[in-house]
Amino acid sequence: MKNHSITAKRTSGIAFDIEVDHFHLLTDGPAQVGGQNLGPRPKPLLLSALAGCSGIDVVTILQKMRVDFSAFSIEVNGELTEEMPNLYNRIHLRYILSGQNLPREKVEKAVTLSLEKYCGVAETLRRAGADITHEITLLDA
Repeated sequence: MKNHSITAKRTSGIAFDIEVDHFHLLTDGPAQVGGQNLGPRPKPLLLSALAGCSGIDVVTILQKMRVDFSAFSIEVNGELTEEMPNLYNRIHLRYILSGQNLPREKVEKAVTLSLEKYCGVAETLRRAGADITHEITLLDA
């Protein structure tokens, strides 16, 4: 069984330097809760993890399918519940790929495989109660 470990060290106020492997990132909060706005909030980092996880999957799958593309981005929108603790109850991903004559069916298959089979972040969020939806935009380039 694989394990992941991180270390979060308070730097000031409510800011934390988080070490993941040998990488560092800084999280903080807004001034109204004691932060200095020095880094992203923890909840949006969950959305970042989802985009990164699914993005890696989609690129890997499309490469195996021999689908060439010139650009790829993912926009993620997460809706939080009103009650505390605020949880993501709806998450929508928009996959935007540019290229010539991109095969929609292959891109759709890659995204579906990522979100339903391979991306552990998506499954973790789903098990926590989030409804995850997506759309795909293909651009000719």
